[in-house]
Amino acid sequence: MSRVQQLEADVAELPPEEFLDFARWFDAERSRKWDLQIEADAKNGKLQKLYDRLEAENAGQPEISLNEVLDDPELSRPT
Repeated sequence: MSRVQQLEADVAELPPEEFLDFARWFDAERSRKWDLQIEADAKNGKLQKLYDRLEAENAGQPEISLNEVLDDPELSRPT
């Protein structure tokens, strides 16, 4: 059994109150890691392309769809 499978099994067996405690912790941890990733992406210039595109849109350029931005491999590649 993989580590993830073991974690899934353990979480599935938690009583309701402990599951809610775990869910709160997990949400906070996911948010913390997301913030760290955004900070790292900003520092290493990965968000510059997105900034430039949004700046162009604000300068009267055609609107860029969110899906186009999200589907861009340059922006969706983990660092």
